[in-house]
Amino acid sequence: MTSQSDLLARYGDLMLAHAGIETDLIFNKGVDLPGFASFPLMETAEGRALLETSMAELLDVGARTGTGVILESPTWMANRDRAAGIGYAPADVLRLNCDALTVMAALRAGAPRMSGGPIILSGNIGPRDDAYAPGDQMSAETAEAYHAEQISALAQTEVDVISAYTLAYPAEAIGIVRAARAVGLPVVISFTVETDGTLPTGQPLGAAIAEVDVATADQAAYFMINCAHLDHFGDTLEPGPWVDRLRGLIVNASRCSHAELDAAEHLDDGDPAELGQQMAALRRRFPHLTVVGGCCGTDMRHMTEIAQAARAVPVA
Repeated sequence: MTSQSDLLARYGDLMLAHAGIETDLIFNKGVDLPGFASFPLMETAEGRALLETSMAELLDVGARTGTGVILESPTWMANRDRAAGIGYAPADVLRLNCDALTVMAALRAGAPRMSGGPIILSGNIGPRDDAYAPGDQMSAETAEAYHAEQISALAQTEVDVISAYTLAYPAEAIGIVRAARAVGLPVVISFTVETDGTLPTGQPLGAAIAEVDVATADQAAYFMINCAHLDHFGDTLEPGPWVDRLRGLIVNASRCSHAELDAAEHLDDGDPAELGQQMAALRRRFPHLTVVGGCCGTDMRHMTEIAQAARAVPVA
């Protein structure tokens, strides 16, 4: 089982992650994803091939830019409640979580030279509820019990790290950290923010990170921001303890708010070159931001620009 220190020791000076495959699949590749869930693609050979192609494309970007890659599993929606909304029973959801990691492990084993650095297998989990309009908030204890189901299944695979994306409030993050550490897995917490840089609940990001660290004795490997444009939070980052705990930025292509993106009928893919330069500018201010990549609206054009621009910034 990979420890937190072992995981971080395997990282190079720059790691690349792509968490926006759903928008890429829907808008660029014409794939129907009921409920915005990509894990059902694991059910068919054609679907698995689409996911493998997306991962191989990211590994190719890593190889071309000399960058390590964190492969995110297509399991952001693969928890009990959100999968039930598209007709999946709990046992089938857990099976597909494991199947996704099996595919990823085979891809890594069969292509050891496809990346420019280490290849990390991340078990991607999402919030129990809508990240952008959280309803009743769970307690940390309820969140731990809830997410332990998916995390325990992923722990039976070759997964290297649990990565919780688009979290909206700290209690859920605390529960996830506790559940992952209970099975000996490193865990990364990624919060999402609105256009003013605060969480969807209105809480400042720094306060949320501090709350998680206090409640878990700093057991998260690091924190990230995802599913927001750099313009939404760049000006809120200032040197200090909570920013020191940030290591990754997995950003949207669009400057639109979450509400605007939910209502959009066409993809806003922004400006890939501009996004790369903005990422590089933030890395110059905060060289410890060594995990970079794209979320909604991004594809391999954005990933290439981000990797090349970030690579040009001196290492921390």
